[in-house]
Amino acid sequence: MTRTREIRSYLMDMDGVLVSEEHAIPGADAFIARLREREIPFLVLTNNSIYTPRDLSARLRQHGIDIAEDNIWTSALATARFLDDQRPGGTAFVVGEAGLITALHQAGYTMTDNDPEYVVLGETRSLSFERITVATRLIRNGARFIATNPDATGPSVRGPIPATGSVAALMTHATGVAPYFVGKPNPLMMRSALNAIGAHSESTAMIGDRMDTDIISGMEAGLETILVLTGLTTRELAEREPYRASRVIDSIADLLPELD
Repeated sequence: MTRTREIRSYLMDMDGVLVSEEHAIPGADAFIARLREREIPFLVLTNNSIYTPRDLSARLRQHGIDIAEDNIWTSALATARFLDDQRPGGTAFVVGEAGLITALHQAGYTMTDNDPEYVVLGETRSLSFERITVATRLIRNGARFIATNPDATGPSVRGPIPATGSVAALMTHATGVAPYFVGKPNPLMMRSALNAIGAHSESTAMIGDRMDTDIISGMEAGLETILVLTGLTTRELAEREPYRASRVIDSIADLLPELD
């Protein structure tokens, strides 16, 4: 499939598109550099809520990919913006790490375990059974349940690891309450990202490596969708889905000629 519309801005996933494990994907640095040279608006979207945009910017720079923190949009930021819109200056009990806690603090939220308005679940590498227990009791007592994203697994050097969606399933089973997921594939995250760079869906492309998050969220938000095969999805897996990407390419490097 070929390009179907004029693209003036880009949204893109990070893991599987720009980096894989602890290595930059060939051509990713050149693609980002070309966007910056041509002053094309772009934003890196990630469901990872562990790190702040500053942390992620530093990580990418270590791999030779120069992306400012203002060009990174995480599910933690999207969650904080959503809660600020819903209940400004609210309270929350958080199961998560620095990226989520920082975003909520910056949105004016207070962290508490004393009758919070929300329980907010994000990705974590140091899961505490004690905090999960407190969170489930708070939800059963009436706290609203929010999760940054529904990803069941995430990438690691040794292979897939349980992620936010898996922990959310555990908490749902314990409480009988399902969370509202803010991150991809919720179009809410896509709209907030488009607003952040002043872009329009008709002239924006979403580049991702997962059909169930990146491609479906881009499709539902009205963007052109580009699946890269440098991450979790093969052509065969993509063909099994009931929806299709606008285009399937081997890697982000294949888009370089379009920026000439």
